[in-house]
Amino acid sequence: MAALRVGATALVLCLACLDLSSCVVKRRVITRTGAKTSQPQLLNAQAKDLIRRAAEQFNAIHDFSATVDMTPALGTAEKSRITEYKDVRGYILFRKPADIRIVGLYPVVRNTAFDMASNGTDFQLYVPSKNRFLVGNNTVDQPSPNKLENLRPQHFLDALLVRPVAPQSKALLENFTDEDNAFYILHTVHIGGDGELVLERTIWFSRVDLQLARQIILDPAGNILTDARYSNWKQYGDVNFPIHIEIDRPHDEYAVVLNVIKIDINRGISDDKFVLMQPQGSKLQLVGQAAPTTPATPSGSPGK
Repeated sequence: MAALRVGATALVLCLACLDLSSCVVKRRVITRTGAKTSQPQLLNAQAKDLIRRAAEQFNAIHDFSATVDMTPALGTAEKSRITEYKDVRGYILFRKPADIRIVGLYPVVRNTAFDMASNGTDFQLYVPSKNRFLVGNNTVDQPSPNKLENLRPQHFLDALLVRPVAPQSKALLENFTDEDNAFYILHTVHIGGDGELVLERTIWFSRVDLQLARQIILDPAGNILTDARYSNWKQYGDVNFPIHIEIDRPHDEYAVVLNVIKIDINRGISDDKFVLMQPQGSKLQLVGQAAPTTPATPSGSPGK
């Protein structure tokens, strides 16, 4: 009988609490970054939908010319020291399949801080303040203690455009949703030479609008090579593009935040805009794997 009385009491309490106005209840409103309303309806998708969405975004862009504000930073959170450089104006030119040119200007005076270009295989980097012209392969086999020598235009390209999932890769979908986060994460993997699964990338989509939100590129050992975050997407004609991009290269100990000021997409860019020749009197330096010596002639202008 005692057990029945206890059970009956619990039932009465539960029924009483159905009238929420008579119970002590704390409600929390969960807000989502980027949502247009305080309580957005989260969107649903399957892996195949997100794979297609990433491919469509990548395929929609053939070339672009962008003016950006850059905030480069040296150091890492792991070493508890990061130095930022404010108000750097930058110009980025891109053309498929892999041509890219990036020019950075010093604050205020707007003199050239660096000028670098790549065709997808080799790169050139001119640093006027050091009067050095670096030439090498995009692959960094052995990172240099001099962070400047680890800088590659290709790192920016890998972050700026999220490449489609390769046919030989497999994608696993994770729904990462809690009070603070609402993302779908595609984990792309392939089978290594020893038969083990190798994690290549994670591609994040916001469940608020299914836009790309983040991309993490890893090496075969699982170390992060690039961590890129995308936000404030804007429509340019028929193409969406994020106007705020954060790129972190923890292994190379540098990062950069890009805020797009102006961008022209799919307007066409001539060949000469991607030509960076060694300026007269500068010191040539081969870094990484050896590349052919570049003739010493005036560098081409990217157009600003």
